Amino acid sequence: MAPAASGDRGLKSLVWQKLKTAVFDDCRKEEEWKIILLDDFTTKLLSSCGKMTDLLAEGITVVENVYKNREPVPNMKAIYLITPTAKSVDGLINDFVSKSSSKYKAAYVYFTDFCDDKLFNKMKSSCSKAIRRCKEININFFPYESQVFTLDVPNAFYRCYSPIMEKTNDTVMEQIAEQIVTLCATLEENPGVRYRSKPLDNASKLAQLVEKKLENYYESDQRSQGKGKTHSQLLIIDRGFDPVSTVLHELTFQAMAYDLLPIENDTYKYKTEGASGKEREAILEEDDDLWVKIRHRHIADVLEEIPKLMKEVSSKRKATEGKLSLSNLAQLMKKMPHFRKQITKQVVHLNIAEDCMSKFKNNIEKLCKVEQDLALGTDVEGQKVKDQMRVLLPVLLNKNHDSYDKIRAILLYIFSTNGTTQENLDKLIQNVQIENDSDMIKNWKYLGVPVVIAAASQQRRSSRKDRSSEQTFQLSRWTPVIKDIMEDAIENKLDSKDWPYCSQCPAPWNGSGAVSARNKPKTSYLDDRKSGSRLIVFVIGGITYSEMRCAYEVSQAYKSCEVIIGSTNIVTPRRLLDDVKALTVTKSKDTVFFKNE
Repeated sequence: MAPAASGDRGLKSLVWQKLKTAVFDDCRKEEEWKIILLDDFTTKLLSSCGKMTDLLAEGITVVENVYKNREPVPNMKAIYLITPTAKSVDGLINDFVSKSSSKYKAAYVYFTDFCDDKLFNKMKSSCSKAIRRCKEININFFPYESQVFTLDVPNAFYRCYSPIMEKTNDTVMEQIAEQIVTLCATLEENPGVRYRSKPLDNASKLAQLVEKKLENYYESDQRSQGKGKTHSQLLIIDRGFDPVSTVLHELTFQAMAYDLLPIENDTYKYKTEGASGKEREAILEEDDDLWVKIRHRHIADVLEEIPKLMKEVSSKRKATEGKLSLSNLAQLMKKMPHFRKQITKQVVHLNIAEDCMSKFKNNIEKLCKVEQDLALGTDVEGQKVKDQMRVLLPVLLNKNHDSYDKIRAILLYIFSTNGTTQENLDKLIQNVQIENDSDMIKNWKYLGVPVVIAAASQQRRSSRKDRSSEQTFQLSRWTPVIKDIMEDAIENKLDSKDWPYCSQCPAPWNGSGAVSARNKPKTSYLDDRKSGSRLIVFVIGGITYSEMRCAYEVSQAYKSCEVIIGSTNIVTPRRLLDDVKALTVTKSKDTVFFKNE
């Protein structure tokens, strides 16, 4: 499958289409309106791929929360789109305690995932007479963007990497595996599964589970019984594979904005101009074409692009005004909302860009040069950095940098040297006075990243793909490691020792495909995949916005393969550092609960 055009919103459209077919079309009756009951997970799921107007078009008049007390509407039927959890099933049962007190005329129940026998029997014994349909639709993930998905399990980072949870992380792995299988089912893929063998064994464990569950799913699914491996590949990776990209300051628009600005739930708050400036909110989403167009661009390009667009809209409006005839006025009135909408979006993004630049000019600019030199091991001229400590010191001595920025710089120093001595680390922590936050540095060892090493055992920096010929900005020379992995996977260059298979991969992806390619024109193994190939990359413990960008860039470069990237959650540098620090904190069971347990 060729990369999805931004207009069709890729994964989001696929999920909406599956919901439409599996739920709304399944229980449709002409001119019959229904109520829909959702829990927290399915509320977020529906919001991620549809709007209220879409629901109205499907005959839904009211959206309710299954957990809350509601007024009965006994003359209407209700759709229950819920997760197979005790809390959600209890909400359904409570609506049909007895025939006389039933809240609705009938229930159409759709579970996001497999409902275990215990819950199913509880529901069956309590309200089976009210239930007209009961199905599992296998959508247990969120389509965050057209080529990005999340499982919305931030606590999975703690469950997978905390030494406190080491012996109990099997349950979280089981859950993640089940969720990944629902993604594959939605994409109608049965991919070959591979995993990164280092630095930990989480990826191996998860890959084996996914492979087993994929096999079970396609054996039991009636519509696709016995479905063989498709021309797709799933790579599973532990978060410690590229620590650099998680702490580096990024200067592409989306990554920079989420790092530097207080954007919560994809909502950006800003004030309108003027003395009585009102506070406004803007949601950063793919329905905004301008956001899709500029989100992966460098901040310098964005600051150049938006004023140009604003000028363009302004000149179009003036041209429309022309002479003040009645017909021209009528035309102008029709076009005014469109112009206003365009200008509002442009103003929002200009605000974001200017907010980012004010932070950049104050402190970040000086940091970026240091970070790039440490991350790459070379300076702007391509000369090798011989003394990393000398590069780091100016950042540590600068009183304008906050402790997070200093910790990020120290981590880049440690990552660049593949660890440091205990003595050196202690000195760095004391001199910068970050004793209370020292676990933000030390706890990276639980992700398999070398932090403290013996002086004599320093390892060499692993070699990277040479990108010196690619045009880039001086302060944005670093390329996330995941981009190398994606390109190597598509070009069939991943080493099978580092990337073992859990299953027999289809010929276009495995060694046999590469061998047969020798007897054909050089492009043939890529051509084999043009009819329907996807590369799915899953990172345990969070992906960054810069890594998300790579999926789009690689899809654009290799038209024959669509890259989809996903993780347990999306991280910003600050959030991840807080999570790393918390790895050695003992938490109560209630705090660590997993949403589908």
